[in-house]
Amino acid sequence: MTVNIDPVIAMKQEVGKAAASRVKSDSIVGLGTGSTTAYAIEYIGKRLKEGEINNIVGIPTSFQAEVLAKKYGIPLTTLDAVDRIDIAIDGADEVDPNKNLIKGGGAAHTREKVVDSLAEIFVVVVDGGKLVDRLGSTFLLPVEVIPMAVAPVMRSLSQLGGKPELRMGIKKAGPVVTDQGNLVIDVKFDSIDDPANLEKPLIIFLAY
Repeated sequence: MTVNIDPVIAMKQEVGKAAASRVKSDSIVGLGTGSTTAYAIEYIGKRLKEGEINNIVGIPTSFQAEVLAKKYGIPLTTLDAVDRIDIAIDGADEVDPNKNLIKGGGAAHTREKVVDSLAEIFVVVVDGGKLVDRLGSTFLLPVEVIPMAVAPVMRSLSQLGGKPELRMGIKKAGPVVTDQGNLVIDVKFDSIDDPANLEKPLIIFLAY
């Protein structure tokens, strides 16, 4: 019997496996969030189970990553308990030719950014559909914000030229709430020509 595998799923699996192969024994691993990263977590667990690597601990960036790590037998730790992260594996919603990223489709980007920025090696796992000529062309820019600051942050985002909209839940009444108890504002920009400089005020909004 021939089993037809969705080519997108097959690509995600191969990318996840390739990322998992970068993990070495005695490593602290940042475990990202998303459909492609989920395969990386699965394959890290498989390598551990088969004895190909050992003494691995993970730091999850979301409840999803935590659940998957436990499912596949990856021991977990926290940032309080370690002094380094050797490698972080995470996804992205868009990647431009200069390797600038938009993240946040899974509403876990604050924790992702903290973990990924502390890693000595950061591996981004994406399928071909996430590669774009310029950021913002297929995906809105997510901004995580504490609930009490939604209104002023939305006004500030409008002043930056964006069109902000509070992300609402699917099959849930009300807005999406992140693992940190925050809300997500998705912003449409006509163009993102200088991602690095746009990021600076957005970080301020996050700490609002």
